[in-house]
Amino acid sequence: MNEKVKVLQVGCGKMSKYIMRFVEEKGGLIVGAVDINPDLIGSEVEIVENHKIKIEAVEHLSDLIDEVEPNIAVVTTMSTLNDIEEVCRVCLKKGVNVITTCEEAFYGSNSNPFVFKELDTLAKSHNCTITGCGYQDVFWGSLVTDLCASTHKITKIKGLSSYNVEDYGVALARAHGAGLTIDEFNKTIAVDNNISEEQRKERMANNEFFPSYMWNVVGWLNDKLGLHITSIKQECVPILTDEELHSSTLNLTLDKGLVRGMNAIVTAECKEKIIFEVECIGKVYTKDEYDVNEWTIFGEPTTKMVNDNPNTVLLTCADIVNRIPDVIKARSGFVSTSEMGEPHYIVKKF
Repeated sequence: MNEKVKVLQVGCGKMSKYIMRFVEEKGGLIVGAVDINPDLIGSEVEIVENHKIKIEAVEHLSDLIDEVEPNIAVVTTMSTLNDIEEVCRVCLKKGVNVITTCEEAFYGSNSNPFVFKELDTLAKSHNCTITGCGYQDVFWGSLVTDLCASTHKITKIKGLSSYNVEDYGVALARAHGAGLTIDEFNKTIAVDNNISEEQRKERMANNEFFPSYMWNVVGWLNDKLGLHITSIKQECVPILTDEELHSSTLNLTLDKGLVRGMNAIVTAECKEKIIFEVECIGKVYTKDEYDVNEWTIFGEPTTKMVNDNPNTVLLTCADIVNRIPDVIKARSGFVSTSEMGEPHYIVKKF
């Protein structure tokens, strides 16, 4: 690309400082930033030496787009399509591509088909692209399918990933139930546990279904591998504090017995006789806990991959930035990275 790619940052929380720096170090240009936090609005952020950007209120997003004319917006705010649809709608109507860390956007058609379709139609009508990616694009996606590619026959794909909700901000911590009582968790986070297909469709129709992150990952893997799901279910299990534990992200001390996160388990069966058993564990860590990513492909042969203590935050941010050229080149619409080709390291600046 001859001219610098102009990037607009939507959401200026913990991950944005890495993303904005990575963009400029790869040759892009941050042209604006918005947030909803009144403590951040009006402040200046130094992205790289001699380049500062002022954070504006998200209500000014449309006017800011007209002013700075970005090629793409990086949305790093919330975890569901319902949460991000309004800012995405504003960007897409202006013909601005969108790449987001929103976990449901990784494969949103299998959990929120109505908002997915709306954003897909909007992007197509304005000749731009929206996609979701991040850590899962590689560590729950392409690394797994690469293992599958070296397997003769697969009977089961089993995955487990653990991460500290403290690293990602308030929205993600709350999405995992951190700080809730067991009763509160069961009435909110766990409401979709083991419901029937009919109940799930009804909740999707009402924009009420709350997918765990692995729900959308299973959809992505099935699409990438060319499989066909015949049944799928999820269960969200609360993880309780054994002793008093402080959360700096929530600015709250969790008493013993309160929820500090959850283990979300998704199981699925495919027409091709392959079973998925995948789980992600997000919680406020104790001092001796660390991130883990494990995947096992059962079959001929059986292969296990283990990543001990991956830096999930920086890996997420790097994937987002490295995917920017792919999004700009992709067809219009809501496009999964499963059809964009393998992620790659950008050697030359974009």
